[in-house]
Amino acid sequence: MFQLRSATGIIAIVTVAVSAIAILAGLDYSTLFAGFIPARLSGIADLPGALPAWITPLSSALVHGGWLHLAINMVMLVFAGTMVERIVGGAGLAFAYIIGAIVAALAQFLVDPASPVPMVGASGAISALFGLYAVYFGRPKQVTRNMRLNRWIHVAWLLATWVVLQWMTGLLAGGQGVMLATPAHIGGFIAGLLLQRPLLLWKYRKA
Repeated sequence: MFQLRSATGIIAIVTVAVSAIAILAGLDYSTLFAGFIPARLSGIADLPGALPAWITPLSSALVHGGWLHLAINMVMLVFAGTMVERIVGGAGLAFAYIIGAIVAALAQFLVDPASPVPMVGASGAISALFGLYAVYFGRPKQVTRNMRLNRWIHVAWLLATWVVLQWMTGLLAGGQGVMLATPAHIGGFIAGLLLQRPLLLWKYRKA
């Protein structure tokens, strides 16, 4: 059950507050100020007055490209975050979210390190939660006789669905001058998959 005082709730509240301010202040300015721009991390581009490039993988997760982008991501955050937090706890959820945001930005950087287009939105961080959700709560259909293979088919299906949803959101929002960051979504999702066992071992280390 979703609670405002949970880690998921706090992340959602902070994200909505910051994104609302960014949207009302003007996306042209906000996305350049706080968005993740690969070319800045490469040293190709300089943007005086913006946040330091090294912190933008995190700050970009707090800014969205419009109300629709924000609304869909927050629904997905609450859905996946609430479920995952039940398993790994608030600290584990927050850790996975931060790692997801960082890995998502790095994945986008590796694909196009010279891109001057800002990447904004929490979808990379949420992708990590979806990766965890896929492993913890996935109920794969019997596509083959191999149960492990069925689970990975289910994981791949969830990843594809999430990427398509984000792509469609970007199209519906008209792009808003920001990046439709498929590599970031995939990177965040993979980060979640890799974190599932370490998070469980950490939470139950004293059991």
